[in-house]
Amino acid sequence: MQRRSRGINTGLILLLSQIFHVGINNIPPVTLATLALNIWFFLNPQKPLYSSCLSVEKCYQQKDWQRLLLSPLHHADDWHLYFNMASMLWKGINLERRLGSRWFAYVITAFSVLTGVVYLLLQFAVAEFMDEPDFKRSCAVGFSGVLFALKVLNNHYCPGGFVNILGFPVPNRFACWVELVAIHLFSPGTSFAGHLAGILVGLMYTQGPLKKIMEACAGSSGYQDYYPHGRPDHYEEAPRNYDTYTAGLSEEEQLERALQASLWDRGNTRNSPPPYGFHLSPEEMRRQRLHRFDSQ
Repeated sequence: MQRRSRGINTGLILLLSQIFHVGINNIPPVTLATLALNIWFFLNPQKPLYSSCLSVEKCYQQKDWQRLLLSPLHHADDWHLYFNMASMLWKGINLERRLGSRWFAYVITAFSVLTGVVYLLLQFAVAEFMDEPDFKRSCAVGFSGVLFALKVLNNHYCPGGFVNILGFPVPNRFACWVELVAIHLFSPGTSFAGHLAGILVGLMYTQGPLKKIMEACAGSSGYQDYYPHGRPDHYEEAPRNYDTYTAGLSEEEQLERALQASLWDRGNTRNSPPPYGFHLSPEEMRRQRLHRFDSQ
């Protein structure tokens, strides 16, 4: 099995400290399990990134469909893991408390697979339309697409109001689109198609037929014990020290910090990989193969 490169994983340490600040008992079970699973795969990757990332060439042409399951659970580095899982912690507490644990687990599983499928369709369509086969080889990895889908759900259940993105007030219903553009502009190494796929899956659930399809499938499989309008259990109480895990920063303020950090990194390190990326270009995959995942 391939191991991560040597060195202190500062992002992982920071993530663990935030989880313990919130309190494990204050984190709903599915959210906690998702965090634990992603951390476990980071520390014990089943395959190196170039064997688990998602691309049209690998999945469709070479029939390596297991990548649909592997790619959301693998991250390029500890900071990629940190920003994704910090966002998952915030979204998971809110959404799992509202939807109930069983239905939230169903949503996470469905979104993980569907985001990958939509990503492949987008990449295939762009490659065919532009007659550019490189899009079929473009490989993506990370949980970011699922998080964009969850962001759509969270905004759907909490409509109205504004969020602060890069110092500008943005209406809640447009926040996903503004974040999509902002992340792509300030961190070009990220996958625009991967994040867009997440938004589209979220819209399929909130505005399209996906939720009804999932309910029908759940009914036929006996998976009916869920709470689409929330439930009065112990997760309804907000964790007493919830805000401490971000030092009181909102998710949008965390995004701004991340983008600023990305700009700083790009100005000071020319050969570093994208810090919070979802996307791996063919050149980056080759570099990962040679340097980042050598056996120790």
